[in-house]
Amino acid sequence: METHCGAHWSAFFPLLFLSLFSTVGSSSHAAPASSAIRFRLAPGAAERQVPMRAGAPFKIAVFADLHFGENAWTEWGPRQDVNSIRVMNTVLHHENPDFVIYLGDVITANNIMIANASLYWDQAISPTRNRGIPWASVFGNHDDAAFEWPLEWFSAPGIPPIHCPQTATSYSGEECSFKGTGRLGLMTNEIKNNGSFSSYGPRNLWPSVSNYVLEVSSPDDQQSPVAFLYFLDSGGGSYPEVISSSQVEWFRQKAEEINPDSRVPEIVFWHIPSTAYKVVAPKSGIEKPCVGSINKEDVAAQEVETGIMDLLANRTSVQAIFVGHNHGLDWCCPYKKLWLCYARHTGYGGYGDWPRGARILEITQTPFSLQSWIRMEDGHVHSKIVLS
Repeated sequence: METHCGAHWSAFFPLLFLSLFSTVGSSSHAAPASSAIRFRLAPGAAERQVPMRAGAPFKIAVFADLHFGENAWTEWGPRQDVNSIRVMNTVLHHENPDFVIYLGDVITANNIMIANASLYWDQAISPTRNRGIPWASVFGNHDDAAFEWPLEWFSAPGIPPIHCPQTATSYSGEECSFKGTGRLGLMTNEIKNNGSFSSYGPRNLWPSVSNYVLEVSSPDDQQSPVAFLYFLDSGGGSYPEVISSSQVEWFRQKAEEINPDSRVPEIVFWHIPSTAYKVVAPKSGIEKPCVGSINKEDVAAQEVETGIMDLLANRTSVQAIFVGHNHGLDWCCPYKKLWLCYARHTGYGGYGDWPRGARILEITQTPFSLQSWIRMEDGHVHSKIVLS
């Protein structure tokens, strides 16, 4: 990949460039009032709730592997972020979802030279935020990865100058330097937004951050959950790629607390696939019972399995798991009594030249059903599947 590292390039240029395009396509296709940010905590409820709209299914758009800030010092990098915004705007326009999930690798922190990587994170969520659609996120392996020094910077013309972005004038000169932003810093910035339903998660699980549960509640009775959405940090970046035994125990205890009889369906989201994905992966083409359109690489799984899949496979309430990470995979395959699904590579950052898109989920209350399909950047839909 060609890079341009002349002295006229600055760390703030991509952000200024991107700000001109962050709402392209959004003003003329703004979501109706029915998609306005909704939030409540029911009396006595332990989990935050996102209520369904009366008479309508609950629709979720999943944006995976956006990789904002990749090669931020080049002409190529900022253009990819603009392309990613275009993909998200297209999906949001066609689907008008009730909720959006950012499924990890929102940014490529190992390419971001300024300490406040949240500036790129803010750009990534802007199409959703600008429409007033609530969202939640989990971390991927690139979101807090250490900055990697490009070797070409050590040849003429040398390291590009670093300037704090204008939107970060409150930061000290030391913070605007070749440093990364950790998971806690990224989450602190995100949850300042009224539309964010993300959470740090229990302190005793750190360095694993973004472990939490959201409740999709009935429009008729806020005491009646329709589904629970579980979010888990699958590691990577600043620590190993793993869902720890402590996270497994946290999930077990939380599920027993809020869904002791497994009556309410549960849907699970994390970034890096578990080793179980290797077991069900299609060998070549995607054939039934699997459903999908691309199977172009091997599963890149977590480093070790510590029990999460045994727990989920034995919970009758778990319907499906959704992951990102592998850009060249978008299939869903059955595993025991549940489904293992990939999202679809949404961002123009990251490897691969496959067409971009997003996985869509649709939850119906009565009778309960979970359906899914993939909406592509050109607007067409494929890989429809019933997962419950």
